[in-house]
Amino acid sequence: MISVEQALEKILGCVNVLEEEEKQVLDSLGQVLAEDIYSSIDVPPSDNTAMDGYAVRSEDTRGASKKSPRFLRVIDTVPAGYIPKCRLEPGTAVRIMTGAPIPQGADSIVRFEDTDESKRKGHLAEIGILREVEAGFDIRRAGEDIAKDSLVLSKGAVIRPAEVGVLASLGQSKVRVIRRPVVAILATGDELVDIGQPISPGKIYNSNTYSVAALVQRYGAIPKILGIAQDSESSLVAKLRQGLDSDLFITTGGVSVGDYDMIKGVLAAEGEIAFWTVRMKPGKPLAFGTLKAVDEKGTVRNIPQLGLPGNPVSSMVTFELFVRPAILKMMGKRNLAKPTVEATIKDSIVNTDGRRIFARAKVEKRKGKYFARLTLSQGSGVLTSMVQANGLVIVPEDKPGVKAGDSVKVIMLDQNEE
Repeated sequence: MISVEQALEKILGCVNVLEEEEKQVLDSLGQVLAEDIYSSIDVPPSDNTAMDGYAVRSEDTRGASKKSPRFLRVIDTVPAGYIPKCRLEPGTAVRIMTGAPIPQGADSIVRFEDTDESKRKGHLAEIGILREVEAGFDIRRAGEDIAKDSLVLSKGAVIRPAEVGVLASLGQSKVRVIRRPVVAILATGDELVDIGQPISPGKIYNSNTYSVAALVQRYGAIPKILGIAQDSESSLVAKLRQGLDSDLFITTGGVSVGDYDMIKGVLAAEGEIAFWTVRMKPGKPLAFGTLKAVDEKGTVRNIPQLGLPGNPVSSMVTFELFVRPAILKMMGKRNLAKPTVEATIKDSIVNTDGRRIFARAKVEKRKGKYFARLTLSQGSGVLTSMVQANGLVIVPEDKPGVKAGDSVKVIMLDQNEE
């Protein structure tokens, strides 16, 4: 039985960053840039107004106040998207909308609310200025956001909504990124019935496939659902071979010591096995190895394969600890660890067999401090405990447990790595 750290090291040592692909900008959300992005333009392309108002010469506003307005002649109106055709002379102003280029001769903006426009009706030939403004007030300069030829986004950056917006502001419709891994998912066991089908005595619905597939999607990969393999070597081998075009292979169930738990044997026959038990609770029966695949050109490649436990909580916990980091590494991400916090535990946890415990808990923050309370049931078959939890309380394998009031480390399940 190996430690959690040893298991993760072996798994990450067998997965590599995938190759690049070109994607539409919006479709690249969550992926990693495979190239540096330089700008071919200034953003904004010209000096423009940050607010709706009047473009003026700042010296024409000297001494202006609500009690003593300065009156200027309005010579034009400029909406966003149009180029001003006039030039300001002393004593003139241009009515202008947010984003419109600054007219020649103007050096500042007076907002609508700092004029007497609301008291005027009909065509505005004149406007009263109710405050002084300095040169440059409410003007966005050309290249203020992005300067032409500058490095805007660096290779290795994760594309978030802000990065999508920046790429769009450069007029870039496509981008090169590290592709998303395809993850094959196979459930095992004669007792399983797929959702949407009638259920009979002794059977249970196949929840693991769907919770695992949802986790695969959550972390940016593409699930390939293979269905259910029966408890026979021929059924398992046939299903395994359907997923040999994937980048990562996940099975659920069949990795403990029962008569029909055959994942380890088939894995050894179809590839190589690295380990099959980890010093943790839940999730002790975890198998890892590689499946051998040969493509139509005769090229041999090894597909990393994780055999997750059949109990639904164990399946989800081991996914978070081992599969998620593998997926993130394959996508080119550098930060593979979930955020952790120090919290005060409200319950006692007893460690009876020297395994590292990952206890489901609800974590709350009050007055700047975190508090964790265990979910009502800690059974590895109680999937609703994962619904109730937003954290995993860690009890180290070398500790006999923790008492209520102790400080504990908690993995925050609902927080992103970034």
